[in-house]
Amino acid sequence: MTRQRRALITGITGQDGSYLAELLLEQGYTVIGMVRRSSTAADERIRHLRERVTLAPADLLDSASLIHLLREHRPAEVYNLAAQSFVQTSFSQAVFTGDVTGLGVTRLLDAIRIVDPEIRFYQASSSEMFGKVVEVPQRESTPFYPRSPYGVAKLYGHWITINYRESYGLHASSGILFNHESERRGLEFVTRKISDGVARIKLGLATELRLGNLDARRDWGFAGDYVRAMWLMLQQDRPDDYVVATGETHTVRHFCELAFGAVGLDYRDHVVIDERFFRPAEVDLLVGDPRKAQDALGWRPEVSLGQLVERMVAADLRRLGG
Repeated sequence: MTRQRRALITGITGQDGSYLAELLLEQGYTVIGMVRRSSTAADERIRHLRERVTLAPADLLDSASLIHLLREHRPAEVYNLAAQSFVQTSFSQAVFTGDVTGLGVTRLLDAIRIVDPEIRFYQASSSEMFGKVVEVPQRESTPFYPRSPYGVAKLYGHWITINYRESYGLHASSGILFNHESERRGLEFVTRKISDGVARIKLGLATELRLGNLDARRDWGFAGDYVRAMWLMLQQDRPDDYVVATGETHTVRHFCELAFGAVGLDYRDHVVIDERFFRPAEVDLLVGDPRKAQDALGWRPEVSLGQLVERMVAADLRRLGG
């Protein structure tokens, strides 16, 4: 069994996992997707790939299952995209978020160290680690100040990846990804909530869209562009950490303007501010400096925010029968 061009993706059923699986298949990889027993039914994002990927059971909470998974499938690359990844939920499920999103990374790195230290490892770090930002824009050297249990857990995962790289010589890289969206984004995330709400209002299925802080600013890109950066990191001779971002920042309000404008509506006629959707601790101005990724990896985002919003709204209109 050749290990060349064999990749394992944790979180394959998520937004990023599905786009990464598509990219790797296009590159000629054999793709193994790690799934929890309870998540095997939630495969709508990879249903079109189901005959081309191998799904294998394991869990980031269970070290033995990870060791068995690596021994059985012998991947050359491992992409750790699995996490409890919704910031709002992390406040009500802080311990679970820490166990999966933080300690889960350690379990996986330990499994790699035990089974095959030659495996190249990608860790999905997050701009939420910057939280209460110390400088704008944020780069690889910017100090971290996470403002949610999710951000804290991601920061643990980030530092343990660096620790294993330096302690054991693993080819372990982290991508500090800023917000990246698509029509495959979960409905609990604000961008998809907006595109879904716009489609429902346009089709007469709803009259209003309830949102939290419209002045929150984010650096939004297209998920399909960002998974390309993940792959490029593991093709480098030396492992490293990279900020992946567009370098542009926009408010939730502007996203609403674009989304409602895509169907000829004015967001001010339909958006209702609801304080239930405000975060207990809001992050400040998240905007990334992607120059290192551009210079070292040759990576550039290809889909603009306007194109992304139109794509998401159009997909939700189709899904809802418009």
